[in-house]
Amino acid sequence: MKHVSTPIASKPDTRAVNLRIREDIRDLIDRAANAQSKTRSEFMIDAARRAAEESLLDQTLVRVDAETFAQFTDLLDRPPTGSGYERLMSAPLPWQK
Repeated sequence: MKHVSTPIASKPDTRAVNLRIREDIRDLIDRAANAQSKTRSEFMIDAARRAAEESLLDQTLVRVDAETFAQFTDLLDRPPTGSGYERLMSAPLPWQK
C-alpha cells in the first residue's frame, strides 16, 4: 500500500488538554505507550477515545412507537419458558459440585 502524504492545511484543528497525574501512573502510561510504539499523547488520546465511545455506546437510546414498546414490555413481563430455560434451571450449580 502506497503512503499518500496529506497537506498540513487539511489536518483537523487540535486543542491542548492539560492533566495533572501522579508520577507512578504517568510512568505506567509511558511503559504501555512505549510497548505499543506510541507517544504518551498518542496512547492517552487512543485510550480516552475508546473509553468515550464505549461510554456512549452503553447509553444507546432506542426509540420505538407505543405499540412496539407495549409488545416489548409484555415479552419482558412473561415468565421464562422453553427447553433452553428448563435446561439452564436444571443444570448443576457450580458451587454445589
